[in-house]
Amino acid sequence: MTSRTQKPICLITGVGDATGSALVKRFSEGGYAVAMIARNEARLVGLAEAIADAHAYPCDVADLDALRDTVKRVQRELGEVSVLVHNAVAHTFGTFLEADPTELERNFRVNTTALLCLVRHLAPGMIEAKQGSIVVTGNTASHRGVPNYALFAPTKAAQRILCESLARDLGPKRVHVAYVTVDAPIDVTWLGDTDEERPAWLVPPKDWQFDRADFFAHPDGIAEEIFHVCHQHHTTWSFDTVIRPFAERW
Repeated sequence: MTSRTQKPICLITGVGDATGSALVKRFSEGGYAVAMIARNEARLVGLAEAIADAHAYPCDVADLDALRDTVKRVQRELGEVSVLVHNAVAHTFGTFLEADPTELERNFRVNTTALLCLVRHLAPGMIEAKQGSIVVTGNTASHRGVPNYALFAPTKAAQRILCESLARDLGPKRVHVAYVTVDAPIDVTWLGDTDEERPAWLVPPKDWQFDRADFFAHPDGIAEEIFHVCHQHHTTWSFDTVIRPFAERW
C-alpha cells in the first residue's frame, strides 16, 4: 500500500503521453506527490517508476462509481488533494449527421460530469484547508462550435461554464478554479505518425514559415503554465487563460 506523504498532493486525470505526462513531471519537480488517473495502467506504472513520488491509479473517469472509489483511495493512501488538474478528454470528430449521438453523452460524461464528481469529492477538503487549486485543460472547442465538433464542442463549452460556476462559488472560500484553453494543436502520435495520416488541423499549412515544431503547443510549455496558474497570488487569480504558439493564426 502507498504510504501517506507530507508533500502537497496533486491529482491529475487523463495522464497520456503528451500533456498529462508533462504535468506529472512538472508537479513532481515542484515538490508534489502526484496521483495519476488514466485508463492505461502500463503507462501509469512506467511513469511511477520514472518520476519521483508519482503514483498510479488506473481508472476510467467515465465510470463514476469507479472514479469515486479511486478518489477515496487516493485520499486514504496519500492524503487530502490540494491541486486537481482535470486533463481527461473524450472527443468525436464528425458532423451531426455523421457521428453517433450516443457519443455526445459519452463525451459529456468524461469532460463535464466526471469533473463535477471530482470537485464534489475534493473541494470539501480544500475548503476546510482554506486553500486549493482546480484547473481544467480546455481547447478552442470550448469557445466556438465548428461542423466537425458537433458532438464535442457542446461538452467542452459546458465544461467551461461549469468551471465558471465553480470559480464563483469556491473563490470566496479560497479555492482557485481556472480554465486553461490551449488554442493550438498538440503534437500527439495517436492521431497518426505522418502528416498524411493526420487530420488537416494537425498539419502545418503549406505556407508555414517557421519551424514545424513551432506549429504545436509543447506539452512542457502547457504544464509550466498550468503550474503557474495553480500558484498565482490570491489577489491576482485568473480564470480564463488562453495559450497559443507565438505564430498561431487567431
